Amino acid sequence: MRTIAQILEDSKIIAIVGMSNKPERVSHEVGAYLQQHGYRILPVNPSYVGETILGEPVFATLQDAAASLAPDGQRIDIVDCFRKSEDIGPIARDAIAVRAGCLWMQLEIENQAAADLARAAGLDVVMNHCLKIEHRSLHAA
Repeated sequence: MRTIAQILEDSKIIAIVGMSNKPERVSHEVGAYLQQHGYRILPVNPSYVGETILGEPVFATLQDAAASLAPDGQRIDIVDCFRKSEDIGPIARDAIAVRAGCLWMQLEIENQAAADLARAAGLDVVMNHCLKIEHRSLHAA
């Protein structure tokens, strides 16, 4: 299993599940921060399909997001989850299905069964950590 630093260093494309189009929401703030630091974000939220968030088209599912990358031979490196802990199981299964590199659960989000499932399929797993905070602390050091 890679460390958080290795995951962030190796990753370029981050699907943000549950991303909001409201700038005051944490998911939007984290997405903006990640974009400013060179990551490509893929907003995943069925409520906003057909719209764009931070200039990126919104996808209904992880499968749709992954399919948009396939023609270029790319894949989702991190699936960043802004959903309740009890909603993570299906997201973990989808992350496995699209061959993502990491399942990342934001602050206060933990689901051990989903984590075990993802790890067993070869994904790195991070629980109860904020991508923005982790990135900022690594680059401040």
